[in-house]
Amino acid sequence: MSPKRKKKRESLSRPCPAGTGSAPRPLPPGESFFTPDAGPLRREIERRSAVPLVWLHTAPRWILPVAMAGVFVAGLLLAGPLGALLLALLAGFFAWLAFLAWPGLRGGERAMRAVVVVTLFALGLLQSGLF
Repeated sequence: MSPKRKKKRESLSRPCPAGTGSAPRPLPPGESFFTPDAGPLRREIERRSAVPLVWLHTAPRWILPVAMAGVFVAGLLLAGPLGALLLALLAGFFAWLAFLAWPGLRGGERAMRAVVVVTLFALGLLQSGLF
């Protein structure tokens, strides 16, 4: 790992100064965020996803589930295109995470992620009023 990357990684795993809240979670062990021997599309998506993933990892643990639950409930409660858009955005977010995790998943785990994404898209179609 280059010294510049190592320094940045260490700075992300340092605890917060006193009085500013809890310490962020350290980054997972390993030398790289990227899948070895990945194709050009996966490499580019992983490269562009690195910063948002680090931000999500270092954010307080409650933010992501609360935000996802809020978007899901709002998507179900708001009829029409707005509810459909919220559910489609949530499905896209889950699809992005599933794509990134795909190489390390087993068959059942892959199937469950695919079912979640397809179900959210289907709910979005139902909310749109087209069916």
